Amino acid sequence: MVQGTTSDAGKSTVVAALCRLLKRQGVRVVPFKPQNMALNSAVTADGGEIGRAQALQAIAAGLAPHTDMNPVLLKPSSDIGAQVVIHGKVRAEMNARDYHQYKTVAMQAVLESHARLLTRYDTVIVEGAGSPAEINLRDRDIANMGFAEKVDCPVVLVADIDRGGVFAHIVGTLSCLSESERARTIGFVINRFRGDIKLLEPGLEWLEQQTGKPVLAVLPYLHGLFLDAEDAVQPVQASKGAFRVVVPSLPRMSNHTDFDALRAHPDVDLRFVRQGEPIPTADLIILPGSKNTRGDLDWLRTQGWPKEIARHLRYGGKVIGVCGGFQMLGRGVTDPLGVEGKAGESAALGLLDMVTEMTTDKRLVQVRGTCAFDADGATVAGYEIHMGTSTGAALASPVFLIDGRPEGARSADDQIMGTYLHGLFDTPEACGALLRWAGLHSDHTVDTSALREASLDRIADATQPLLDALVALGKAP
Repeated sequence: MVQGTTSDAGKSTVVAALCRLLKRQGVRVVPFKPQNMALNSAVTADGGEIGRAQALQAIAAGLAPHTDMNPVLLKPSSDIGAQVVIHGKVRAEMNARDYHQYKTVAMQAVLESHARLLTRYDTVIVEGAGSPAEINLRDRDIANMGFAEKVDCPVVLVADIDRGGVFAHIVGTLSCLSESERARTIGFVINRFRGDIKLLEPGLEWLEQQTGKPVLAVLPYLHGLFLDAEDAVQPVQASKGAFRVVVPSLPRMSNHTDFDALRAHPDVDLRFVRQGEPIPTADLIILPGSKNTRGDLDWLRTQGWPKEIARHLRYGGKVIGVCGGFQMLGRGVTDPLGVEGKAGESAALGLLDMVTEMTTDKRLVQVRGTCAFDADGATVAGYEIHMGTSTGAALASPVFLIDGRPEGARSADDQIMGTYLHGLFDTPEACGALLRWAGLHSDHTVDTSALREASLDRIADATQPLLDALVALGKAP
């Protein structure tokens, strides 16, 4: 099991790297994360959803993503509540206190999935969540040491030196663990190191003397990786292209990985705009997915987005809404059952003639089709993952044809389109067609699959010393 001293220490990356290394050796390896909290999720082959990082790790292992790889997924809808997904399906909306009591039930789902994976694969590489040193979460823990103790697996602790204070993070984490938990921690990985390793060696020696445990590997800081992020989003990227795409960084934004292909496009300048930041001029505005559509609509209004979108359209700009962002483009959003928070109704932006009603049924499906707006019928592939049904005249002008079914909506003046399809830019043909519609005619294409594979190979190569150290310890996975 790979645990971290902090969130974003590099656990997901280390697990993905180990999966790729073992796959190269012909080992039947599978990733596993007992509990994940993330708004970036992926649809699995068995019709459920899991954290985006586990889908990436599955690719590293040469597998199709499956719900057993992440049996418990928490999707925050507010600061104190989240949608609880068990074995890929929505189980309930719970506040933090209720979920804490529910963990004993969730643990059974975790153990069932882990047991099934053990029967089908040679090796299971487990990823922890957050930090095992979060004392307030130790009771009924299913994500870190609580799980490791239950299944009796060794733990590698990862710390990010780029944050600073790496030795304090490691020593402090160990001091918060029980005696048995410290005993199962077999060593440390120092991640994202850059500089002269000779200058680090005195600290490594001190750490091993203080803890009696080895530093298994020091992994380099790798620039330019193209890997799916679980939560963190880079708000502004260095300007490189002349075509500017602007995305509001919604408080409950989901699946911002939809825009990774645009981030990698050499002719595109992609910018996420956070709260309080000025809204820059743009060629294309994209409203992203949301886990709380009505709440994020309120946020858009307080930040002045409706006025800026109206000005953008007056000057001939284009607008795309994806999933929750698509719902925001209509005349209104109703949530009679309180699926995404307090029950009620909200006026939307009124840019498409349609309304949306939130329902308890969640659509989870991988899809393929063609671009209805493109004369050449460019192919598109992606996935749908949403709660709510949209109806109205705008849907008579679809964006895509999915297995012959019309999907999405376009405005009569062809300046606005909305879709429930996530991953719409990941297919090079669809990405090119969408950008041409928005006004960018480029000879460049971005193959996200090839970029992802190359990045997985890079992190695997860099992580080989860790696997070698585990072999030397007799702890090879």
